[in-house]
Amino acid sequence: MSALAAPNEVITKALLRQVNVPGLDRPAALITLDNGFDHKKPNTFGPAGLTSLDEAITAALAAEPAFIAVTGKPYIFCVGADITALPLLADRAQALEIGRLGHRVFARLKDSEIPTFAFVNGAAMGGGLELALHCHYRTLSAGAAALALPEVFLGLIPGWGGTQLLPNLIGIPAATQVILQNPLMQNKMLKPKQAAELGIADVLLEPADFLERSLEWAAGVVRGEVAVTRPEVDKDMWAGVLYFARQTLDQRLHGAVPSAYKALDLLETAKDADFATGTAAEEEALADLVFSEELRSGLYAFDLVQRRAKRPAGAPDKGLARSVTKVGIVGAGLMASQLALLFARRLQVPVVLTDLDQARVDKGVAYVHAQIEKQVSRGRMDKGTAAKLYGLVSGSVDKSVFADCDFVIEAVFEDLAVKKQVWAELEKIVKPEAVLATNTSSLSVTAMAEELTHPERVVGFHFFNPVAVLPLLEIVRGERTDDATLATAFAVGRQLKKSCVLVSDAPAFVVNRLLTRFLGTVFAAVDAGTPLEVADRALDPLGLPMRPLALLQLVGPAVAYHVGGTLHAAFPDRFGVSENLKRIADSGQPIVVDDEINAEVAKLLVVGDQPLTEEQVRTNALDALAQEIRLMLDEGVVAEAQDIDLCMILGAGWPFHLGGVTPYLDRTGASERVTGQRFLPRGVASLAG
Repeated sequence: MSALAAPNEVITKALLRQVNVPGLDRPAALITLDNGFDHKKPNTFGPAGLTSLDEAITAALAAEPAFIAVTGKPYIFCVGADITALPLLADRAQALEIGRLGHRVFARLKDSEIPTFAFVNGAAMGGGLELALHCHYRTLSAGAAALALPEVFLGLIPGWGGTQLLPNLIGIPAATQVILQNPLMQNKMLKPKQAAELGIADVLLEPADFLERSLEWAAGVVRGEVAVTRPEVDKDMWAGVLYFARQTLDQRLHGAVPSAYKALDLLETAKDADFATGTAAEEEALADLVFSEELRSGLYAFDLVQRRAKRPAGAPDKGLARSVTKVGIVGAGLMASQLALLFARRLQVPVVLTDLDQARVDKGVAYVHAQIEKQVSRGRMDKGTAAKLYGLVSGSVDKSVFADCDFVIEAVFEDLAVKKQVWAELEKIVKPEAVLATNTSSLSVTAMAEELTHPERVVGFHFFNPVAVLPLLEIVRGERTDDATLATAFAVGRQLKKSCVLVSDAPAFVVNRLLTRFLGTVFAAVDAGTPLEVADRALDPLGLPMRPLALLQLVGPAVAYHVGGTLHAAFPDRFGVSENLKRIADSGQPIVVDDEINAEVAKLLVVGDQPLTEEQVRTNALDALAQEIRLMLDEGVVAEAQDIDLCMILGAGWPFHLGGVTPYLDRTGASERVTGQRFLPRGVASLAG
């Protein structure tokens, strides 16, 4: 075993075979990457896997084939380095060695005098895509699930040639999009058609006979019958593109993500440096980042969304879940309409909306139909599926349509009395075992159910807006919610392809409680006399997806004020009521216009004479978060700190480099300063020691 190998490394073997291809006088050498598992455990490269590939290339070259091709097991090409081994590296020298090993092995395909091909038959990410870039030619399956260089998202850089090869293949604007922009947009993936249009692949082939067509195409290239032309890369615009990219990073991240800036520097190097110099710079950057706190937080966050989100803590036995054959939605507004489309599309069962009058019902159903039409027009849905969805979604003003529903969710006005009235009416209509779910963002599920004959079937089912985008679903157990109801809620959540977190029935649950406390400290600073722009940029060093005032505008000042009032009633010592926030909500004016604070809104404020500095605002906000999280954990709102982080990542879009929130509070000292203890043990989401 290599000195770099992880003790439990799942080895991706490079399996070599000779393939006779019609029209060629010599066999082709086909190397298939396969770790011995199905597509649910993708191919990755650790040291042993790289060594296996190295040996396969040696054997292939020795056979003097017509060409050498690399492909993957079914549905998977390779998803890159085995990142689970990175925390096991002992020192910077080992990090350099793993970078050099990948470069040395992959470069053999780039430098080969025998033509080399990558047959990208499935998902190709990170080092897997970099392997393909080293080959002279690339075919791509139209069925490949995901293509990306996501390293910056985790706190790394493409460290096996990606920063040097990609811009010199597809140009600096497109390379900047793939290496920087997409990872920082919640790790956006490329679809095969997009990758082909960018020039990453030379030809796009259908998946049904992908390998056969790839071999034929490669033979055509070798015989000189297929000409592969690539546009010349424009280097005159290189500096300008990177200047703009750096400005954008500064505006968005404010220096908070070291990997993004390292990647930018490497893209700059790629313009004029020879390949050896560029890859040496990659190795140094990789070694620096491997021992950064941001990477440890990124790996921790990655593990949360890949593992913990799929096995929710505290979820009951799946066997208790009831089947759901029809869904009812109370309300036909925007949130209800989004829910109707989601339920129909994922569960493939009838979904019926109700509201107070026919005009509202018609508007809600029309919204669903318009969204389906939009999917068809964009080529994201076929007409057959669209026709089926049209038939599944209906509306009525008569609540008796809920009589045969197995699952009914309300999305009405956020008022406890209104919601209690809804459930009191529906309990007389729905069958006894039907689950009653509330999409409340802050109200008590227990209080909502307390006057019902069967309170045990009421459960919180809190989505985040936009419903189709944000993956978090807070499933709230009321004091009397039974296991069958809870199991059904989790089963439905999984069918909806949401990441479910079990939350106890506490005011505003997790995300809204923390964001309200966070925004509350910012507005308390404004109320004290801190200029809006000072309070707004105080959190810039965290590199959050948006500044506080932009977040407030997205949530809606009226909604934020309402949730704040709910939390003030529950915890008056920690959640204040800002009259300035009420003034903004009542004005109906946008807080931010074209990324600038609205001067008219600023005139509405009545402030004190004790302004805070940016550092003071930031310290107060972090201290407030640390205090609130500790109290939530003590109250048992969630099982562990990891669930807090999962909620903030998936429901609020907080970045991987923060690990959600608790790793950042630990490494900045806020957790110990406020609570006297860390949220996570040393070495978890942080450097050990």
